[in-house]
Amino acid sequence: MRYFLSFCFLFIYCLCPAQERFLDLIFEVAPALTETYAVKDAEALKLDIYTPKNDTARSRPLIVFMHGGGFSGGSRAHEDLVKFSQQAARKGYVAVQISYRLTRKGRSFGCDYEASGKIETFQKAAEDFMDAVQFLITNAEKYRINPEQIIVGGSSAGAEAVLNAVYNPQLMFSEPGKYKNIDIDGVFSLAGAIVDARYLTAKNAVPGVFFHGTKDKLVPYATAPHHLCEPGAPGYLMLDGSKTIAQKLKDLNTSYLLYSFEGGQHEHSGMPFNELDQVFDFFHRVFLNKEQLQIEVGR
Repeated sequence: MRYFLSFCFLFIYCLCPAQERFLDLIFEVAPALTETYAVKDAEALKLDIYTPKNDTARSRPLIVFMHGGGFSGGSRAHEDLVKFSQQAARKGYVAVQISYRLTRKGRSFGCDYEASGKIETFQKAAEDFMDAVQFLITNAEKYRINPEQIIVGGSSAGAEAVLNAVYNPQLMFSEPGKYKNIDIDGVFSLAGAIVDARYLTAKNAVPGVFFHGTKDKLVPYATAPHHLCEPGAPGYLMLDGSKTIAQKLKDLNTSYLLYSFEGGQHEHSGMPFNELDQVFDFFHRVFLNKEQLQIEVGR
């Protein structure tokens, strides 16, 4: 009887598929740890760190995400961002949500706000983001982070800041070399855009995952004015969105995953929970294991 039970256990065990780190929900999540990564304009800028509970790995890939809100609102504690971070931690990542200077709080970021001010807004947010990443790298041993496996992402305004930091550093930073030790493996953008895709070259062609509605009226899907401002308006500023960025990566023979939602507007800046399995599979195959994939999905 004992041998029969042992046989049954082994048989059932063999039928169960092995869970794979970074793809399956293996871990529980430890309580989030809140840290201050910088103090700017008398404001303490904080981040929340989500980690796998009882994980024995000494070095884990890092995901750093930046919330949206038009540079005037939003929160790193939004329930969808917390849920995403918890899912990432359950898969074995260290996931971080950051706050940053909301320089347009209580003020317009539309067509009545001058284009030069918009670029300055991007610059300050991009700087905050990279300072948060730098803080995490500096403390990599404390948080058991692998500084050579970093994924960065954002939603809407957050995506604009992150994408500009990665693909337009010459336009964002007075000293681009300040962040030369930060090696980013991939970007995850929800309805984001950059100032100028011409600055995206083979040197900074980081693989990316992009979600965007084709009729987004706030952040252009391809190349169009920010907020669809008319020429001559103070806030008229051409931006290159997900489609244009993906085409540039394609031309540079760099991996990307582009989800285009036909007729969709800015709602696709929300976390795409229905597609997250595919997103994490791309993270695993391309960002972590360096496979070459170029995928476009229409919805």
